[in-house]
Amino acid sequence: MTTLRVVRPGFLTTVQDAGRPGHAHLGISASGAADALALRLGNLAVGNDPGDAALEMTLVGGLFVFEAEVSVALTGADFSATLAGKPVSPWQVIRVAAGEFLECTAVRTGVRGYLCVQGGIQVPKVLGSASTHLLTALGGHHGRALVAGDVLAIGSARESAGAVRIDPHWIHELYEPAPIRITPGPQSDRFAPLADSPLTNTTYTVLEQSNRMGIRLTGAALQRIRGEDPLTEGVSLGAIQVPGDGQPILLFVEHQTTGGYPKIANVISADLHRVGQLRPRDTVRFELVSFERAHELLLDREAQIAGLRS
Repeated sequence: MTTLRVVRPGFLTTVQDAGRPGHAHLGISASGAADALALRLGNLAVGNDPGDAALEMTLVGGLFVFEAEVSVALTGADFSATLAGKPVSPWQVIRVAAGEFLECTAVRTGVRGYLCVQGGIQVPKVLGSASTHLLTALGGHHGRALVAGDVLAIGSARESAGAVRIDPHWIHELYEPAPIRITPGPQSDRFAPLADSPLTNTTYTVLEQSNRMGIRLTGAALQRIRGEDPLTEGVSLGAIQVPGDGQPILLFVEHQTTGGYPKIANVISADLHRVGQLRPRDTVRFELVSFERAHELLLDREAQIAGLRS
């Protein structure tokens, strides 16, 4: 087992894996990588299990040095990375020699990037996950963002795991600008039909107050036409809830597990990775699709990922 040392942590760098689902009844949301697809693909690229722990960097990346030679992959946002002072590209395997410095600076595109290391980042698991839940200081490395001087253990490479090559053209398709697709939420009937709603016919802007708990949007107010606030009930990842001011909030990976605002819609699973790359002042459009179409899109995505192994 070898180690990674944090020389400079960047703006907000945490340990994240695929999350800890199944604990909402305890008031604990799944957390995990904000762009779970980028984490998954980065792990596959270096021969890890898809949900292994990696470093999630936000807006400004960090400077890291490795104790021994190791393979890594940078996925998600493009952090203009260099290895030993020479530029390296995202979405491909990078061989790092012992003592070499990997530097990730400010993002050129997106907002969150992932440093996936062959063998995975090793931290004690809490409720079955290595993910950092910042709001509750749960999991990850001491429940917090990384700071200079932190040393993280790296697991051993899996002999049976075969790395995969990721087509950059496919990545471009996955992240190209397009409307984020939604299905009706449990209280959508309290608003104008979604096909006629400002939600699907106008543009919204991401506010600075957005974080891993929720993406706050501003734009045309969504006016309720009937009904009061529902009783407090469970909420899901990707739900779009509408508070009293009519400005939608998209619930994200550290969302509260219950809420009393009506939920007009929900982002489809196949588009959640793009939510993870939304940054303040980005504009967003939403497109209504059927539940059947949402299922088809998810199955198509899974087939594409499975095809990477063939």
